[in-house]
Amino acid sequence: MSALTHHIATLRSCARPQVFPEEWDVRVKLAAAYRLAALFRWTDHIYTHFSVRVPGAEEHFLINGFGLLFDEITASNLVKVDIDGTIIDDPLGLGINQAGYVIHSAIHRARPDLRAVLHTHTRDGAAVSAQKGGLLPLSQHALTYYGRVAYHTYEGVVLDLDEQERLIANLGQSNVLILRNHGLLTGGTSVEHAFRLLHGLEYACNIQVAAQAGGNADLLLASQEAIDKVRRQAEVFSDGGHSGIARHWDALIRQLDRQGTAYKN
Repeated sequence: MSALTHHIATLRSCARPQVFPEEWDVRVKLAAAYRLAALFRWTDHIYTHFSVRVPGAEEHFLINGFGLLFDEITASNLVKVDIDGTIIDDPLGLGINQAGYVIHSAIHRARPDLRAVLHTHTRDGAAVSAQKGGLLPLSQHALTYYGRVAYHTYEGVVLDLDEQERLIANLGQSNVLILRNHGLLTGGTSVEHAFRLLHGLEYACNIQVAAQAGGNADLLLASQEAIDKVRRQAEVFSDGGHSGIARHWDALIRQLDRQGTAYKN
């Protein structure tokens, strides 16, 4: 066992930090989002990252320590970092993924309305990101997003700060970004909102890849009339205020808690 592995195995359950209740609440929710992603097999081992802005400290956000699997994340072992990259609190001393910092700090700086940002490298999400047509109007799930998905051209692993400006320009005012040849990203007014957007987007990509297994010639795209109607119907979800988001999150937490509640530590 390496020293780092032993360190993580020994210390990943940290003492609860002395923080305001509002911060503890978002810590628990973000840890739950990581555990749910692990449950749904959306992970890329220790890579990819979810973040949330710290209530009352708008220049700070919470993100995973680099080296933890998603099913090892807890409310207490999240890393707190400021928008300029200074580590405020790192209970395991792991630091953070540089690509995670570049992506999340850019969005938190430019889009204060997006309190939570979630990014995945799932197989089907990456597959759709590599298709010239991007997300197609093939399913009810896809129509919820169709016409309001932003795209960012692949430039390599997102390690360079100078890419932030282009990433933000491509994101614009959207809550949903497909990073070409890379993966998916959603942002929301809360962890619950961002997760609801990611859940539907992942499912839309699953359906698209499955439908394409029989070839593209027989794909039945939704009509423009249907696209416009579903877009209007979906607008109620765009600001995170619909009660369905809360109900969806509560149901997911019940499912997660049946697996265990260590993430709340």
